[in-house]
Amino acid sequence: MTSPKTCPICKKPRNAEFAPFCSARCKDRDLAQWFSDGYAVPGRPASPDEIARED
Repeated sequence: MTSPKTCPICKKPRNAEFAPFCSARCKDRDLAQWFSDGYAVPGRPASPDEIARED
């Protein structure tokens, strides 16, 4: 038997309206983590030259 999926922030049961989160609050907390560099995509840091070439 599989257990119900839980919210990645608070571990409460997910709500279909806010999937994969349980509420708007947890959804907003996750977004704030991205804005404040709380999350990062793994890999080497880009050099300033690489960033300038993308413009």
